[in-house]
Amino acid sequence: MSTSAALRAIGRPLDDPADLGRALDELLAARAEPPALLALGEPTHGIEAFPLLRNEVLTHLVERGFRSIALETDFFAASVVDDHVTGGTAEVDAVLATGFSHSFGGVPGNRELVELLRAHNADRPPRDQVRFHGFDAPTETAAAPGPRHALSAVADHLPPALRPASVRDLDALLDADSDEDWTNPAAMYDPAASIGGSDRARALRVVADDLSSALRRAAPVLRPADPDGYDHALAHARTAQGLLRYHAAMATPAPDRIATLLSLRAEMMAENLLAIVARERRRGPTLVFAHNAHLQRTPSHMRFGEEEASWGSAGALVATTLGERYLFLATDANPRSEPGTLQHALAGATTRRALFPAPALRAALPPSTRTGEPIVPGHLPLDPADLDGADAVVFVADTDGVRHQYW
Repeated sequence: MSTSAALRAIGRPLDDPADLGRALDELLAARAEPPALLALGEPTHGIEAFPLLRNEVLTHLVERGFRSIALETDFFAASVVDDHVTGGTAEVDAVLATGFSHSFGGVPGNRELVELLRAHNADRPPRDQVRFHGFDAPTETAAAPGPRHALSAVADHLPPALRPASVRDLDALLDADSDEDWTNPAAMYDPAASIGGSDRARALRVVADDLSSALRRAAPVLRPADPDGYDHALAHARTAQGLLRYHAAMATPAPDRIATLLSLRAEMMAENLLAIVARERRRGPTLVFAHNAHLQRTPSHMRFGEEEASWGSAGALVATTLGERYLFLATDANPRSEPGTLQHALAGATTRRALFPAPALRAALPPSTRTGEPIVPGHLPLDPADLDGADAVVFVADTDGVRHQYW
């Protein structure tokens, strides 16, 4: 049997919503236990077909008990979207502009998602509403904010009697530098331009650790009185610690500096995802949508100039905790990829889109199968080795062009 025939035999066509629903049901039924987190990746940001597929997947999963979605956007900004989809009065254009980081409010499919969630949640009780979360750290491509807001939020949540002694130095340490000192874009490329190795930054790491410890120890008193407020403060505490670790790595001239920064961002993402799972566990599982590189179990790779960075993704970190309760569907495209590539083989097995169980797909591919070329900058085509870190692959052959390019 030829490779194309073998792939057509194992692939499930996803020509309409009913096909997609049946394929997802089979995938879920094959699990030893239901997933707490179903991850759907995309190979690049900006191709409309992938967010639209995500919206279809979510529609089906909601019928199967899923009650939340998490996107690769800032954890705190996402509360603007969540407020809107659960009945808030803000205009949708303002929500798209302020509730998404990385300019993702303009990504095709996100407006549809916000409107879909708001319509679904109307007149439903809170337990049945589909909530919106972000799980990314508050970082941008070439900069990261300082810890001022996060540390102040934790200190303000703690009653004065429970604040650690080191918090007395907080205002002085923060006021010694401007916010621009932390967000200097030159620091991404020049360790000497980073504030992360300064004495003040090191002192702030001690304060952040003390505040985080004090907050956790105060949980029996503070959390019952204000569960949402406590969880919000806890999120600020882990964000402050993560940002200060990130800035320290920016100030370190190590050969693997970029890989370290990517892994620290992945750590913050994973902590946020696990917090979302814990928050939603009584209501239902969560769908998470992001770049494949953030969700796959195998090491992620990216080239920066002459440097090849490799790191463990947020999905890989979460999977170590959730085990079989983490399920990952990778996606890819490029129907015009050259013969001998994974993308060419998948394109030959579908005219629109299809789902392939990853173990069967890997077994059907010749050992010589290689990776295709990117469609656009930011596209990371799936490598055959990546199949070891996925439960299934959805290949989309009918992409309608690139609307935006983000990373």
